[in-house]
Amino acid sequence: MMTDFEKFPEYFPKVAESIRVTKREGEYLEMDATVKSFGQTFPVKMKTQILPGKGFISDNDSPKFGTSGHEELLLSEHAGGTMVDYTYQVSIHKPWLRIVARPLIRWYSMKYWERAVIDELKKKLEK
Repeated sequence: MMTDFEKFPEYFPKVAESIRVTKREGEYLEMDATVKSFGQTFPVKMKTQILPGKGFISDNDSPKFGTSGHEELLLSEHAGGTMVDYTYQVSIHKPWLRIVARPLIRWYSMKYWERAVIDELKKKLEK
């Protein structure tokens, strides 16, 4: 589910409007996405390595929003179930945007992602 990127808009409509795979070589994908954040939609180029049964690692670039990021979603089995380890390192390229975006990304974006993706994933898996 977490690596079926073209279905992300169906699974997680609060964060993805569309995702289109433009290149596929084995477990390596390049994608054009339209994502939702801060009440706006914007294009993102994704270069993603799928780790079968474990998740994915992705380098993402959003020139319109002025950011690039390194994202890792890794799943591991534990006695109580599956643990989701999610990290996103973001670089803000526009100096004026750093002033506003830094606190928003640190707190708001991660909390929003947790509600819009992780909580939705939990609901789907607990059915």
